Amino acid sequence: MQDDLEKYAVAVIIVFGALIIGGLMAATIASGNRDGFLLALGSATLAWIAGHAMMLDMPRFYVVLIGLAALMAMGSTVTLL
Repeated sequence: MQDDLEKYAVAVIIVFGALIIGGLMAATIASGNRDGFLLALGSATLAWIAGHAMMLDMPRFYVVLIGLAALMAMGSTVTLL
């Protein structure tokens, strides 16, 4: 069971980190939006830490981190408008 948990944790780290860093950060840098960039950076960092929380079997901490990462990603998206 532990091996499956580690696979999912690595998937969370890679998918959230790559999508948020690759997408939102590039868009905010291209538009010259510093606030959006910092929100995207914070979101990617929280998602990265959430992957480690999943590996360490801390489900409540994981849910809080993913929720905060999603809110920060939404905030970064809103700053692009």
